[in-house]
Amino acid sequence: MTAHLIDGKAFATALRERLTGEIASLKAAHGFTPGLAVVLVGEDPASQVYVRNKGRETLAAGMASFEFKKPAEISEAELLALVETLNRDPAVHGILVQLPLPGHIRTDRVLAAIDPAKDVDGFHVINAGLLATGGPGLVPCTPLGCQMLLRDYLGDLSGLEAVIVGRSNIVGKPMAQLLLGDNCTVTIAHSKSRDLPAICRRADILVAAVGRPEMIRGDWIKPGATVIDVGINRIPAAEGKTKLVGDVAFSEAVDVAGAITPVPGGVGPMTIACLLANTLTAARRSRGLD
Repeated sequence: MTAHLIDGKAFATALRERLTGEIASLKAAHGFTPGLAVVLVGEDPASQVYVRNKGRETLAAGMASFEFKKPAEISEAELLALVETLNRDPAVHGILVQLPLPGHIRTDRVLAAIDPAKDVDGFHVINAGLLATGGPGLVPCTPLGCQMLLRDYLGDLSGLEAVIVGRSNIVGKPMAQLLLGDNCTVTIAHSKSRDLPAICRRADILVAAVGRPEMIRGDWIKPGATVIDVGINRIPAAEGKTKLVGDVAFSEAVDVAGAITPVPGGVGPMTIACLLANTLTAARRSRGLD
């Protein structure tokens, strides 16, 4: 058996095209443009690439893009003042502070300072609370993208057993809340879980989000299960090069699973597409349109 490959890149492309049409309609009907502000602190190369890609996709969708690049030495007070300025700016509907931040800046204070209505990363405690209680908050982009892929492939998720390996606030916990909302039976597993392979083998839906390359082996997977691999890990390859792999041993899993997201080309492309979706949602809500 060879698993169906869930093409996140194609889905994200279609989602961005739909969003571009909705943004154009919003401009035509209501005369305003959704705006996304991204704040980058320091010179981290991966963050720079990610921010550049976000800006390009934001403009391509017809939104306004505001980028603020600050030196690593910026004080916490200065960064908080910038966030407050963006909170008050009516042209900015979404605010994203790129993580990680330098060690002298308290990340929790910065995230808490963002207006929850503009928190398009979905990390604010108010949005986390709204997600946990079924309220209309903004949802973290990566788990939102995973949910979209699962719904697209499986349809109704009611009654399916879902196992999420990883308990981060960014992916694991919000993913669990989303799948509970879809009427799955949800287990969150982690490094302290006893007999992790046995837990994984129960899953109709297995979401791997631990940040450990190829940790989930093929014999941990229930035959026919749908596997969502959130991991993006760079490991050594032949001739001194490197390659990207997920948290799942893909070459083993593809012979057992019913469907699986590849790395790259699976979950990754969905993150920026869902960021655009969240920004559009925030913009619509700011005008009472959603």
